[in-house]
Amino acid sequence: MEKTKETIRAIASHFNVSKSTVHKDLKERLTDIDLELASRISSILNHHKEERHIRGGESTKKKYMEMKIKK
Repeated sequence: MEKTKETIRAIASHFNVSKSTVHKDLKERLTDIDLELASRISSILNHHKEERHIRGGESTKKKYMEMKIKK
């Protein structure tokens, strides 16, 4: 995640686990293993959290544009 800055959803899909599992691993379990890495990952997660409303809006716009084209 740190190198690719993937979202939790993308990581969960890649490893075929739930988003909840990935989130718990990155937010709680990683802290017990490597505090410095957990801190860096936390900043990436916060960045994604700040941008999620933008991504959601873009996704909705794309969905309706595709529906319009199909008509």
